[in-house]
Amino acid sequence: MSYQLVTYVIGGEDKAGLLIGDRIYNAEQAAALAPGADPALWADCHALIANWEKQGPLLAKAAQAINAGADRQAGESVARAGIQLRPPIMPRNIYFAGANYRDHVAEMAKVLGLPQDADPRAANPKPWHSLKAAGSTLRGDGDSTPNPGSPMLDWEIELAVVIGKPAKNLPLAKALSCVAGYTIANDLSAREHVSRPEVAAASPFRWDWIAQKSFDGACPMGPAMTPAEFIPDPMKLGLKTWVNGALMQDSNTAQMIFSVAEQIEYLSSRITLLPGDVILTGTPAGVGMARKLFLKAGDHVKCRIEGIGELNTFIS
Repeated sequence: MSYQLVTYVIGGEDKAGLLIGDRIYNAEQAAALAPGADPALWADCHALIANWEKQGPLLAKAAQAINAGADRQAGESVARAGIQLRPPIMPRNIYFAGANYRDHVAEMAKVLGLPQDADPRAANPKPWHSLKAAGSTLRGDGDSTPNPGSPMLDWEIELAVVIGKPAKNLPLAKALSCVAGYTIANDLSAREHVSRPEVAAASPFRWDWIAQKSFDGACPMGPAMTPAEFIPDPMKLGLKTWVNGALMQDSNTAQMIFSVAEQIEYLSSRITLLPGDVILTGTPAGVGMARKLFLKAGDHVKCRIEGIGELNTFIS
């Protein structure tokens, strides 16, 4: 991996940066190392993602130049340690997959007293997605998230897919071509709001995804976006979650019922995916619901995905 894309805070301002080793290089200034780069676009990660087809390859060239010894010409850089990071991108839309890991489906069926599906894909032959609000739900690496008053606040590590170009009706073989990169999300969930108890069980209005998934701080994301070129196979990535140092989730994206490509294929058949959209691809077994163990003020959640890094969240 030659670099990752970050949004970092320096001098009270958000800057786009290239994370190379243990240093962050100001992307706008590093644009001088890549002929044809647009420094105005490189100043902001959102603008970069919106123009990923042209600017992405140039970012790689700038990173190669820095790695080859041109760091003195790269402009401003700072040590990563101690620098505040925002989410690498503030998503345009967030789509989240439900029940998309075999081990998690088995885990939740046991908790809820439901029959076990020998083949979850046969039982539900198409991916399922809903929307998680963007904006106020987002938090960066090391940020705190206030418990929204939930007695059942749960963690969910997820591989987050960042879309880098418009995608409509993409066939499976080309589905990954629209991906700019990958980051980590912690899809925090207030489990007591799975359904509204005052609504009849048979009613389609019983489910309460807003209260469960879209409270303030419900989507920590980061610490960086790894460009897709450095993730040869998103279906072979280890995922781990620790709560206060105790390992809770330990799985692999190979456990997904519907692959990243299949999710993109299906979503793009229903709506045009746009640059800056993010897809949360599901969580594996090991959530708090299965243990009747939930997050409280003072807890530290650490999520790690192979090839991306670690996302730390503190519950306040």
